[in-house]
Amino acid sequence: MSKSTIVRGAFLLTAASFLSKFLGMIYVIPFNAMVGADGVTLYQFAYLPYSILVTVATVGVPLAVSKFVSKYNSLGDYYTGMRMFKTGMSIMALTGIVTFLALFFGAEFIANQIISDIETTIRVEDITMVIRMVSFALIITPSMSIFRGFFQGHQSMGPTAVSQVIEQIVRIIFLLIAVFIILNILDGEVTTAVGFATFAAFIGAIASYVVLLVYWKKRKRHLDKNITQQEFTHDIPKKELLSELFRYAGPFVIVSIAIPMFQLVDNFTFLRAMDDIGQEKIATALLGSIYTLSHKLVIIPVTLATGLSLAVMPVLTSSFTQGQKPQLINQINQALQIILVLVIPASFGLSMLSKEAYGTLYNLENIEETGALLGWYAPIGILFALLSVTAAVLQGINQQNHAVFNLLAGLLFKILFNIQFIHWFGAKGSIFATAIGVGIAVGLNLIRIKKSVEFPFKQLIKRTILIGIFVLFMWIVVLILKLVLGAIFPFEESRLGLMLMLILGVSVGGFVYLYFAYKSTLLERVLGDRVRILGKIFK
Repeated sequence: MSKSTIVRGAFLLTAASFLSKFLGMIYVIPFNAMVGADGVTLYQFAYLPYSILVTVATVGVPLAVSKFVSKYNSLGDYYTGMRMFKTGMSIMALTGIVTFLALFFGAEFIANQIISDIETTIRVEDITMVIRMVSFALIITPSMSIFRGFFQGHQSMGPTAVSQVIEQIVRIIFLLIAVFIILNILDGEVTTAVGFATFAAFIGAIASYVVLLVYWKKRKRHLDKNITQQEFTHDIPKKELLSELFRYAGPFVIVSIAIPMFQLVDNFTFLRAMDDIGQEKIATALLGSIYTLSHKLVIIPVTLATGLSLAVMPVLTSSFTQGQKPQLINQINQALQIILVLVIPASFGLSMLSKEAYGTLYNLENIEETGALLGWYAPIGILFALLSVTAAVLQGINQQNHAVFNLLAGLLFKILFNIQFIHWFGAKGSIFATAIGVGIAVGLNLIRIKKSVEFPFKQLIKRTILIGIFVLFMWIVVLILKLVLGAIFPFEESRLGLMLMLILGVSVGGFVYLYFAYKSTLLERVLGDRVRILGKIFK
């Protein structure tokens, strides 16, 4: 597959993921205003256990199916992929029911583990209810994920992209309308409103499923034609078929839940650790601030990694299966460089303007601390992105077991040292523990990639240094801009002033970075000819 094809597939999924995550950030603004800090944290308590299970269905399975279908398609055997699809649909329908029942009836146990011995305004009954409301989405998402993975295995990214966007739009519309009606028309409780906010995941999943069914109906004739024209079929027993699928899916599942698992550690330890150091009064608000509000901003640059990992998987698998080592190395190189050239400036730019971004989008309450926490958390987006892509690369070259072990090593560090770091550094200690834990996993992944395919890091290191220099230029310009604007009027004292600084900072800082990256031909070398629009701008 050509460089332009992998970039096109990556950007299609990335654009959909970006739009989805952007909408996910925007809706939090009115949602936060309606339910308050405790409501946001309650939503966090419910959504994390759900997101771990739903990630198993909506990320792990599609990547496994994508790899499976791509492998047999590259061998000219379309029938085997179709067999897997039909069998997998039945298995995933059962998986959906099982995970739904597990989360629904385990809700009270999870709630007790979070806050049973801590004095807080959120009750165990509240967490139990909202977890049960969100659990219904698990009935649909596993079988929906098979559809996405099947299309991606055929290197067709459109169905996944469109269904993701429709799912998010429908979910957000239902969520905001339900919360508004419950709180402002029915005069209901915040807990009830948050419960329906989580139930919106079920409504969005239904919408996504309908979109995928429409695509399936349109493309079924073409898929059947491929099967009738193939010359050879692997006669694989159904038991071995499923065994191969789940050998792929197991590692995908574990790596796909990496980010939620790091957050889950804080769900169970953050409040207790903050209580130990006498900061229990602000602990609930800060937990929601970091891992719901700030995370919504940090994860937007990481969507590039998500889209890229989905697009690169069938491509890497095909090159690896056919023994095309030079092409495989080029694809890995491009995957990593796309991440670095775009995610590094975005993450550090958010860190520079953390106070302005948080104050503009959310609120000015305790802005000094919440803005600073976002500033510390933003660069971790680079590590999250690298974790997603390096894990996808390892899975594409049949090193998925190492991806699992490396992740577990990083997660073990987070579990062992999270409370201690919070004791040492306060709320930001949990951020430091996450950074080190994820960094361990990324470092081990890169080492394994180098050993497995003799991957040369020289070009990657040189371009990373160049990116760092351009980011430094951007940092200096934004700093000067803040000093000049601050001398004209105290913009930090009002939401409007912070918004003005945010707009100017993003515009000027982004222009500076893109200018140097374009003029140095860095963007062209990494992204190909898809930067022509910048040429018109900089002329």
